Amino acid sequence: MIEEMMRSVLEQDRSAVVLCDLEHTIVYMNPAAEKNYAKYGGGSLLGRSLLSCHNEESCQKIRQVLAWFAADRQNNMLYTGKNEKQNKDIYMVALRDRDGALIGYYEKHEYRNAETAERYDYSQSLV
Repeated sequence: MIEEMMRSVLEQDRSAVVLCDLEHTIVYMNPAAEKNYAKYGGGSLLGRSLLSCHNEESCQKIRQVLAWFAADRQNNMLYTGKNEKQNKDIYMVALRDRDGALIGYYEKHEYRNAETAERYDYSQSLV
């Protein structure tokens, strides 16, 4: 049941969520990610290397962050930049198993825009 709940959390998130394994293979994209990255192939990116979507400098940074995650179980989240156009901060986050072993990573987007919906307005869906 918890796995279904976790999948639902990801599916309902309005931010793009792309999960990668330790080989940088894209193993999951939520609907927001498929939409956000549609011009790059959207859902067809599943099974492909995340590194093929970035320039060499970015690939080097991604590898460095992954090495930092692997170096210590306390290394779990790193600020990687700000997107001024979309008003968001960007982080890389380690994914670990129950024993704390590194099993992958994802990029977290924290938007700074205030919500524009009215409180408890049932007439609109936000997802």
